[in-house]
Amino acid sequence: FEAFAQRLARARQVIVMLGAGASVSAGIPDFRSPGTGLYSQLESYGLPFPEAVFDLTFFADNPRPFYRLAKELWPGNHAPTPAHHFISLLAARGILRRCYTQNIDSLESAAGVPPELTVAAHGNFDAAHAWSASRPGGSLRRRQAVGVERLREALWQGEEAVEALNEESGGLVKPDIVFFGEQLPERFGRLVPADFDACDLLLVMGTSLQVQPFASLVDMPARDVPRLLINRELVGSFDIADAGGAGPTGADPLERLLSPPRDAFFEGDCDAGVTELARLAGLGDDLQARVAGGGGGAAGTAQASR
Repeated sequence: FEAFAQRLARARQVIVMLGAGASVSAGIPDFRSPGTGLYSQLESYGLPFPEAVFDLTFFADNPRPFYRLAKELWPGNHAPTPAHHFISLLAARGILRRCYTQNIDSLESAAGVPPELTVAAHGNFDAAHAWSASRPGGSLRRRQAVGVERLREALWQGEEAVEALNEESGGLVKPDIVFFGEQLPERFGRLVPADFDACDLLLVMGTSLQVQPFASLVDMPARDVPRLLINRELVGSFDIADAGGAGPTGADPLERLLSPPRDAFFEGDCDAGVTELARLAGLGDDLQARVAGGGGGAAGTAQASR
């Protein structure tokens, strides 16, 4: 962990991979934690299975549970966490290559991370489209764009307003959140190859690494690129052998001896992890100032193609 912090001071192409655990302290539950995760809290929604709330087929038959959830998760209801402010700090220092996030809460943006440095792998609330089938009983397809503010206003006005908006739009209006079975945003596939080729430091926070293709990104940087996992449990291909963790799981003892430590693991919450990382990297005061300021400020002069 200390060695990773030292490398952070020299890094120029940092990639952050972000999961739901980074937003828990903002009051947004993660998905899979037993008892407290979002899927555990959806029992009152009357769903056939928790994941149905993000299923297009179920949405076509009964969009009400998703609309109820969308209102609860809508950006603006929650403030960014120290984990989000840490990413903004990396951007301000010009060393953030990209933040790839699984989250749909847009808290990276609220903390001041520029949109060109963020890839919302599973979409977010920045835009909305109407979805309809070409024939009765057919699969939903994305149709015309609808102003996302119109959807927000309808959700706050109530069910009748949402139904009226759907009728006017010629389909069920949905924010551009990626449902199960949908393709990931085009920008994800376009930026991944060059980003991970250039990556010289990988920080992964608050994710179970169970959802593909996002989970596979951790294995894309070169084998000598240091990786840090900040999480409540060890997941994915991260290998922490003995004190420092060297070499891939299953490597023979000689390979472990000759391979420099690549992986580090901070077992705990994301906020605690980034606070300690910032302290060790000499960025503790900067992070505290950003957290105290609430975020949303300018994020430096880092450049990246959208």
